[in-house]
Amino acid sequence: MIPVPGFEGRKVAVLGLARSGLAAAQALVAGGAEVLCWDDGQEARDRAASAGFALHDPGRAGSLDGVARLIVSPGIPHLYPAPNRHVAAALAAGVPVDNDVGLFFRALGRADWAAMDAPPRVVAVTGSNGKSTTTALIHHILTSAGRPAQMGGNIGRGVLDLDPPGEGAVIVLELSSYQLELARALTPDVAVFTNLTEDHLDRHGGMGGYFAAKRRLFAEGGPDRAVIGVDEAEGRFLAGQLAEAAEDDRVIRISAAAKLGGPGWSVSARRGFLAEWRKGRQLASVDLRDVRGLPGAHNHQNACAAWAAARALGLGPRDIAAALESFAGLPHRSQLIAEKRGVRYVNDSKATNAASAARALAAFSGIRWIAGGLGKEGGIAACAHYLDRVAKAYLIGHAAPDFAVQLGDTPQEICGDMATAVARAAAEALPGEVVLLAPAAASFDQYPDFEARGADFAALVAALPN
Repeated sequence: MIPVPGFEGRKVAVLGLARSGLAAAQALVAGGAEVLCWDDGQEARDRAASAGFALHDPGRAGSLDGVARLIVSPGIPHLYPAPNRHVAAALAAGVPVDNDVGLFFRALGRADWAAMDAPPRVVAVTGSNGKSTTTALIHHILTSAGRPAQMGGNIGRGVLDLDPPGEGAVIVLELSSYQLELARALTPDVAVFTNLTEDHLDRHGGMGGYFAAKRRLFAEGGPDRAVIGVDEAEGRFLAGQLAEAAEDDRVIRISAAAKLGGPGWSVSARRGFLAEWRKGRQLASVDLRDVRGLPGAHNHQNACAAWAAARALGLGPRDIAAALESFAGLPHRSQLIAEKRGVRYVNDSKATNAASAARALAAFSGIRWIAGGLGKEGGIAACAHYLDRVAKAYLIGHAAPDFAVQLGDTPQEICGDMATAVARAAAEALPGEVVLLAPAAASFDQYPDFEARGADFAALVAALPN
């Protein structure tokens, strides 16, 4: 745990008592604060009470008197589509609002760091797609090279649940737009922006608000190095804002769509080959085509981002290349879970929007596509360019009828549930084809989360005959 200083003897309210909220409460207590906890769910309140925390409803009149800060869990809206009533009350009362990520950056630096030859460093990764894989890959590269490293944030442990880092250590964080938009302190040493596609627009009031939330990671604290995906206009704009000149190597541009040139620092991947360029010279090249843990152009973009971040931390190309080869990938993200009767089964349950599903479709051909769930705005329009790779679609969940209309002439079948879809796809798949779960939709109509959806798919595949 990383104790949070600065609130000794003062009241701090914590709203939302899931993983990050409880970790924030514990870290505040460790720093000497008087912590008042609340969650609108009775089960969460019971867990907090059993852990010894005082419960305090911030919605009652006068309940915010003397409160120095309100710490809000990421899933609780504070502006769009409408503020949570407790957050609105805090803002009306002039109580500053923060979250666990802001507390983390506030608390991280310690006096003893000045005596270290190699003080700890923080790498923070954001973007619409690929940030979990990129975060895990950076962590894997570091540990493979013998560097002490921890991983947390939106993946793994909560930011305040991490251990205080020691000499030469690196903390690698995945940070979502929900976590970034409210944090009052953001000071990573290396910040990574993978890409930007439409998602969470209701929470951010549109695409501009969504981009603004991501941009805060780079604008608030000013990282020493910024790794920026430039395959979308927003990434090119962000890189242009951060760089003082074309040769400014504090910005490392990455791409999986184009060969990057010029006098600056860049890492790009084309046709499966990663290349690093700096000051007009190629410094390294790696063949990614047979790296099983990173299939497809979208994962090659993740590899570029992780390569650039590792290079910014001082690692050499040889160590990074070796770590890429041994990376197994993450569950539910283009994860090869079985090969039966010549058919590969790939679990990309994390593809919860059309843009991420399109990236999965682009990685394969001869696809038996399982899609559907709780659809998002725009449906599967972003997948249209890759439908020629789909032998047949097997549609599930609430969005199945809408997806069927959008698929047009693409062979399709409304299956309703996962069990039917897996059985039908397995019965019809030919050797050399891929049964791909890439839902292009949220899971909440049939599953509690994308992990449960992916686990169901994996269990059904495991039960198929060999």
